Amino acid sequence: MREIIFDTETTGFDPATGDRMVEIGCIEMVSRVMTGKHYHAYFNPQRPMPAAAEQVHGLSDRFLSDKPTFGDKADELLAFLGDSPLVAHNASFDFGFLNHELQHCGRPPVSMDRMVDTVALARVKNPGAKLSLDALCTRYGIDRSHRVKHGALLDAELLAQLYIELTGGRQIGLGLADDANSDKMIGQMDGNSVQTTKIFRPARAHSASAEELARHAEFVAKIKDALWLQPGSAL
Repeated sequence: MREIIFDTETTGFDPATGDRMVEIGCIEMVSRVMTGKHYHAYFNPQRPMPAAAEQVHGLSDRFLSDKPTFGDKADELLAFLGDSPLVAHNASFDFGFLNHELQHCGRPPVSMDRMVDTVALARVKNPGAKLSLDALCTRYGIDRSHRVKHGALLDAELLAQLYIELTGGRQIGLGLADDANSDKMIGQMDGNSVQTTKIFRPARAHSASAEELARHAEFVAKIKDALWLQPGSAL
């Protein structure tokens, strides 16, 4: 199954009061494996960047001044998202900004039925624990040493690793049940996609041959005082 893990950076907390999205980062996963495909864009919010928000993500008015508006990139973004489930941390926040921007440029909103919230997943698996992305990365041993400021693509990459841990851990995708008869798996990168080929071997014959049975009988006959030959033995 294809899923998109995404994160946004904004000018504030509430699109209803005029805040806008200024960055989005999306990571493609198929069967809980990152394919290498991603989408990343900055947007000109057409409003000043509050100092408090700039301290969080480092995106200044000057940096964003020559960037396209969300409407300029909307079709490109929607093509990447497709109809896949969308995974985000505190997803209602990111969905709120995404749908506000889509409606602002005349596109239909993304259905909330596609939303997967990793905060909700983490709350079930770790009741009472801190649920911030930083805290959960520390809990699950995900390296975030390169994260100096928030960034949509970087945070989406961290979230993709966290999502794997929350939905089965690093063993997911091994397919132990499906591949019980598989000799080995060969993974190959082809551009941005991952192609996996299974090589199967025939089932091994487990019945002993006549020669093996004869050798076994000869070996057993040499055992002195065998327990199964003692009177009253249930063996």
